[in-house]
Amino acid sequence: MKIAIIGTGHVGSALAYSIVLKGLCNHLVLAGRTLARTQGDALDLQHTLSFCERPMTIESSVIEDVRHSDILVITVSARRKEKMTSRMQLGEDNVKIFRQMIPILVHNNPDALLVIISNPVDVLTYLTTQLAGLPSSRIMGIGTLVDSARFRVLLSVEEKIHPDDLRTYILGEHGPNQFPLFSNAFAGSERIADNPEHRRIFQEVSQAGFDVYNLKGYTNFAIATAACEVLKTIVYDDHRTMPISTYFREWQGIEDNCFSIPVVVGRNGVIRHLQPRLNQIERDALEKTAKRVKSNINELLFENKTSLRKRK
Repeated sequence: MKIAIIGTGHVGSALAYSIVLKGLCNHLVLAGRTLARTQGDALDLQHTLSFCERPMTIESSVIEDVRHSDILVITVSARRKEKMTSRMQLGEDNVKIFRQMIPILVHNNPDALLVIISNPVDVLTYLTTQLAGLPSSRIMGIGTLVDSARFRVLLSVEEKIHPDDLRTYILGEHGPNQFPLFSNAFAGSERIADNPEHRRIFQEVSQAGFDVYNLKGYTNFAIATAACEVLKTIVYDDHRTMPISTYFREWQGIEDNCFSIPVVVGRNGVIRHLQPRLNQIERDALEKTAKRVKSNINELLFENKTSLRKRK
């Protein structure tokens, strides 16, 4: 199994470390736009192998030279702007990067699954699906998987139950228009109530990424761990259910869109779209998030492209 991490910033480095500790592949490639940083990370990780259970080849590369990977994890991103208040602020620059990078990666790695971490993840997952010419099942954005994990952790404190025993998802945009699926939230077959305290916890979760960003200037551990869980599910063909950002032609009446919905993931990527029954509150939230994400997609992928042509 060969995994290539495209982008070795804070998230890419944390993800690489997690992969090495968990022994998720026998060949790990760290790739960036310049070689020096990736060489440093690769060398540092090689020095950890004597403490790990599984031997592994770890190498560095520039992006254009990454070839024959089974999984490509895209973390590369434009430099974050100071006092960033929305992931959309990264959108225009990251769309340019992806338009240049994705065709090269797919050409050199035609059999790979693609896992997108870069933001805005829903727009970039949609764009990658367009550019790659691959089945949408092979392209996944981490999306609200990390938000759902944060939600379970905070709920576990309130409920005094281990977070892994809580079954609840946050769906929709990886951003301000995400929503909790309380109608299908359970702990040990007992329903997790949709009440003011749990709604307050959800509001905390929707801002949690920016809380971390404002305190230390970036987020990396939670998102890297979430990505590692997706990789583990692919590598071992676990058929795990998780909320993943994926392109769909139709889901719950929403057409031609891309955001986090509950899916089954295995060795071939997204195996199945799950169809939970939504209550009216959740259906309204779904309509809202669908409109917002589609607006973001149109703004970054189509309107900006048209305006660029006019300027030329």
